[in-house]
Amino acid sequence: MRILTKLEELLLLAIFQIKENSCLLNIWEILVRDTGKDWALASLYLSLENLRKKGFVRAFRGKPSLRRGGKAVTFYQITQQGLNALSETKKIQDRMWKGFPEFAASREKR
Repeated sequence: MRILTKLEELLLLAIFQIKENSCLLNIWEILVRDTGKDWALASLYLSLENLRKKGFVRAFRGKPSLRRGGKAVTFYQITQQGLNALSETKKIQDRMWKGFPEFAASREKR
């Protein structure tokens, strides 16, 4: 099992949350909203392309849009392999974080 990078994990989770019409701009909006970080679109695009090559997402083109000068928008869909990778990553993180919330809470009381 290959462990996802944090960015890969966040991208897959954003696509999962959006469900339909997961284009780069929609994904970017979710990431900015939920992380508070302004992400570079180019870095997100490159990571999405890597996820596609690994089989974790499927990319497909929409219809050409006059608003985009006749260019088609690329949409992303999470694959079963991507869902499996997210599930495995969550299990690993749960094991690694075990005991930390209690530890942090006890440190705050001091």
